[in-house]
Amino acid sequence: MRAARLDSERGVTLVELLITLLVLSIGLLAVSQLFPAGTRNQERDAMLTESIHFAQEKVEQLQGKVWADSALTLGRHPTGTGVETLAGTSCQRWYQVDAMAAPLDNLKKITVTVQYQGAGQPARTVSTVTYIRR
Repeated sequence: MRAARLDSERGVTLVELLITLLVLSIGLLAVSQLFPAGTRNQERDAMLTESIHFAQEKVEQLQGKVWADSALTLGRHPTGTGVETLAGTSCQRWYQVDAMAAPLDNLKKITVTVQYQGAGQPARTVSTVTYIRR
C-alpha cells in the first residue's frame, strides 16, 4: 500500500526548480534592458517636440510682420553666426529670409532652423518654412 502511494505522489525536483529560476531571471534581464531605451527615446522625443514648438513660435511672430519690417530683410537673422537660445535648453534658433524669383517675386521665403542636442546624442536640426506675401 505504501509503494502505491509513493508512485502517485509527484513533485518538482530541485534541478527543475533551478532551471525555471534561470529561465525567469534571463527573461527579467531582457525586459529590464527595455526601460533605459524607452527613457532615452522619450527624452529625444521631448527635445524634438520642444524644438518644433520653438521654430513654430518664430514663424508665428514673423507672419504678423509687414513686408518692409526690418525682421524680414533678406539674409540670416540674427546676422552672422548669432543664434537665439531657448532658456534652460540646448535649442538654438535662427532664420533665413530669401526673395523669390519672378513670377513669385511678391513672396519672401522664411526658413526657421532650430538645432538641439540631447545628453549623449548628436546634434539634430529642425527646419520650418513659411512664405510672406507683399
